[in-house]
Parts: sequence; C-alpha cells; structure tokens
Amino acid sequence: MNRNFSKPQATPRRFLPDSFSVTNWDSLQPFYEQLKCRKIDDADGLRSWLRDMSELEAVVSEDACWRQIKMTCDTTDAALEEAFTFFCAEIEPKIKPYAFELNKKLLDSPFRAALDQDLYFPYLRNVEQAAKLYREENIQLQAEANILAQQYGAMSGKMSVEIEGKVYTMQQAAKFLQGSDRAQRESVFGKMSSRRLQDRDAMNELFDKLLSLRQHIALNAGYANYRDYKFAELGRFDYTWDDCFAFHEAVKEYVLPLHRKLVQYRKSRLGLEVMRPWDGDAEPEGTQPLKPFATGHELLEKSEQVFAKLNPFFSNCLSTMKDMGRMDLESRQGKAPGGYNCPLAETGVPFIFMNAAGTMSDVITMMHEGGHAVHSFLSHNLELSAFKEYPMEIAELASMSMELFTMEHWGVFFNDENELKRAQLEELERVISVLPWIATIDKFQHWLYTNPGHSVAEREAYWISVLTEFSTGITDWSGYETYRCSLWQKQLHLFEVPFYYIEYGIAQLGALAMWRQYIQDKEVALENYMNALSLGYTKPLTELYKTAGISFGFAPEYVGQIAAFASEALAKKGVV
Repeated sequence: MNRNFSKPQATPRRFLPDSFSVTNWDSLQPFYEQLKCRKIDDADGLRSWLRDMSELEAVVSEDACWRQIKMTCDTTDAALEEAFTFFCAEIEPKIKPYAFELNKKLLDSPFRAALDQDLYFPYLRNVEQAAKLYREENIQLQAEANILAQQYGAMSGKMSVEIEGKVYTMQQAAKFLQGSDRAQRESVFGKMSSRRLQDRDAMNELFDKLLSLRQHIALNAGYANYRDYKFAELGRFDYTWDDCFAFHEAVKEYVLPLHRKLVQYRKSRLGLEVMRPWDGDAEPEGTQPLKPFATGHELLEKSEQVFAKLNPFFSNCLSTMKDMGRMDLESRQGKAPGGYNCPLAETGVPFIFMNAAGTMSDVITMMHEGGHAVHSFLSHNLELSAFKEYPMEIAELASMSMELFTMEHWGVFFNDENELKRAQLEELERVISVLPWIATIDKFQHWLYTNPGHSVAEREAYWISVLTEFSTGITDWSGYETYRCSLWQKQLHLFEVPFYYIEYGIAQLGALAMWRQYIQDKEVALENYMNALSLGYTKPLTELYKTAGISFGFAPEYVGQIAAFASEALAKKGVV
C-alpha cells in the first residue's frame, strides 16, 4: 500500500499577520482579546472563530516548542534557557485566563450543537474538562513547576565520566556496558553510578519541590491528591487507576516470568555464576557489541532506507525533516538526555531530538521517534490544532509499532545475518523487559502522589519494595544498594511529565498486537496503522485502536494473550 506524499504546508494565516512572531505578551494579547470579545452570530461564525483560535494556538505552540528544542540541544547556553523560562514565566501564565474564557465562550455558545458532534466529541470533552479544572491561583504554581522540571535536564546534561582518558556523556558511556570485557564493564558502571550519586541529594531536593507544588495545585482544584487531579488533566476518560493496578498485577503474573527467562538466558550465554548490574546488556567473550552505525548522518541515511522498504511515505517523512534541519541526533556534552519527537503545529514538520552513540538502542530510538514523526505528518492536515493533540496512548502506539514493523528490514544496518538476528532479539528482549519497568514506575508514581509529605527515606524504601516486586531476583546488587535506592532518578518522566508512563505499557501491548497483525497481513496492518494515525484525536481512544485493527485495553486476560504471542516469537528465536 502506497499513500501519496506531499510536503506539509504551513497552515495559512488568516487571523495573524504572516510577519508576526511571539516576542512578548503585549504583542500577543490583542489577538486573545479579539477572540474573547468577538460576537458569534451563527454556526458559520463559530466555525470561523474556532479556526482563528486554532491558528493562534498553533503559532504559540510552535514558538514554545522551538524554545524548548533549542534549550535541550544546548543546556549550557544561558540565553536559550532564559528564552524558555521567559515563555513559562511571562507568557504562558497570561495565556491561561484567556484560554479559560475562550473555553467558556465555546461551551456557552448556542451554536455549539451545530458542530459535527461525532468529529468534535473528543475535543469538546477535553474543553469541558479543562474548564472544570481551571483555577486562577494555579497559574503561577504551574509556571513554577514547569521551570523547575527543566532543571532536571540541565543537571542530567552536565553528567559525564572519564574512561581511558576520554570524557563521555552518560549515553556514550553506556555503550561500554555492552562489551565483552567484564572488568571494563564493572569499572564503567562504577563510574556512572558514582557520578549519578553526586547529584542524588540535589535531585531529591528538586523532586521534593515539585511534589509540593503539584500537591498544592491539586488541592486548589478540589482534589485530594495530585494523582487524582492529573488523571483528570490528562483526559483519561477510557480507564481508571484501578485499571492501572490490574495492569501491574497482570504484568507480574504473565510478563515477569518471561522476563526472568530472558535474563536467565543472558546469564547462561555469558557463562556467569552470578549476574551483576553491569552484565544486563553484555555480550559473551569474543562477541563484539553490535555497531549498526558510526555517525548521526549514517544513522539517518540507513533509517531512511529502512523506512523506504516498509513504505515510501515513511521515508519521505524523514527526508523532509532532514532537508529542513529538523533533527539533532548525536550525543554530546551539554545536551539534555533522552530523545523525543516534537510536533510543530503550524509548519507541520516535526523535530527529532536524541542522543545517538552508535548503539543498537539508538537504532530503536530512531525507529521509535520516526514513528512519532510519521504520526505528525499524517495528522497535520486536520482542520483544528486541537484535533492533532492526540493522547499519548495512541502516540506511543505509533512509535512502538514502527519499531516492530521495521525489524525485518534492519539488514540495512548489518551485513551479517547473525548480527541482524541478534538485533531483532535485542528488540524483543527490550519489549518484554520494559513492561515490568513500566509497571514499576507507574506503581511508584501512584504512591508518590497519594502519600504527600513523605520523607526521602520513606520514598526510597517504597521504591525498593516496588523495584523488588517487579525484578527477576537474578541480578546481585551487593555493594550498590545506595545507588539502587536512587535508580528512579534516571527516569526523566518522573520529574518532567508526571504520570506520563502507563501510556507506554498500554501502547506496548498494542504494538505487539499490531505486529501480530503485520505478520498475518502486512498490507492490511500498514493500511490500518496509517488510517488510525490520520484521525489525530477526532475519535476516542477505543475507536482509534479499533481503526488500527486491534483492541484498546490492558486487562489481565489481554495481557496474558499478548505475553503468549511474545513467548512464541521468542521461541522462534530459540530463546524460550
């Protein structure tokens, strides 16, 4: 199946001047004021008003995104951090009262009933929720929390270790943990853990401030705790925290045993009597770590080839981003950790940020973020910006499915068939192992925010209890107990985007279901995939997943079915 590709065109401006750019609130406010005061006389007038509001939202969103992109690309540049902080402190807080008034204007409009209720249902539902949650006294608190959260990236970006006389970022250093030299792995792991522990107290202090602010925000909005508030703010209409708890138990029952077999399999391959923390990604003596690429340029070039084999539309997305300079792929000092695809609402061509260091994990990240990018391209032509603000449960389905779809074409990165099989096995191992980790992080978050005022000692004690619950029990952490207590600090989501993590679990199950569909009929699976992503958020999650040809859910029975399928896939690789 081929779908015609055309480079996205920036949404034409009809409300703001073409030359307008966001500089300060004084220049922006008149547009919000005009929308607030405009008289709407009929249904066409309401639709026109919605288009103008959407245009304004797209311009402001893209400006904010570029500020964040530039700051994460270089955390050492004070001017870039200042520009982002200025938006968070001086512009965004002033937008929120207007956003509330505009939401009320829409909800109170007698012409609202004339809108296509099927098309507008998810959007109007979100507008109603946002209006209910709005509290003027939370505006400043939310701004403070956003600014504080960015300190995590700055702190993490400064972390580095010296190995054999050369300085490496933490992402670059991690590739040494894949080597067959066990003494070197232990040395590198020790240096990395010691470096992280240097910031342990500072990270705890930062997190305590965030917890306090978030709890205050929840209380202001009439919620007992931030967990309950955040579920409402995230628009989780299709599941509850009780469903999350059921997911935790299902992972423990069906997935953890499979993960345990994989860890035992690696232990036996390594010929170890005792598995240590630096052995989890290692290869046996005489086996070199996979080296799928050397530079960011090579990673992109080969990724384009992989995407082209899957569907030319996908490779055209990457090529367009490359031509427009919408990528920053290689790890370097001063760059924030992690990876992301940032949609850019007005121009329609997103930006991929990552920290590539030449590992197989980087290839998977590129496939993942490439899936997000394809989602951005497919949904760009939807009429309103709000229609493109799809929930993470479908966004992550797009990215995680792309990882699995592309596996059969990873030969582009490897000349040796055995290396290709190793790479595919690594992906399957990662897919299985990530589910217990997702359950760990999610269960930890529920406790963090339903136990406000807890101490650092209590937090670490609960973390260890949950980590133990979802661990295989095979790895010996002796001598690294203190580091293990603070292992949660590696998870940027806890600091920057609270409660954004269960989505990965839901989507990972969905991606495995998509891959099962792909194995049965590639053309149908890709058609369903693209149709679902093209809908943006014009349908509820259950319908988006149905369009993709799979079920939305993470009930124990479903988790068991998907785990059985994953086990069969691993058996074909000779693992379990």
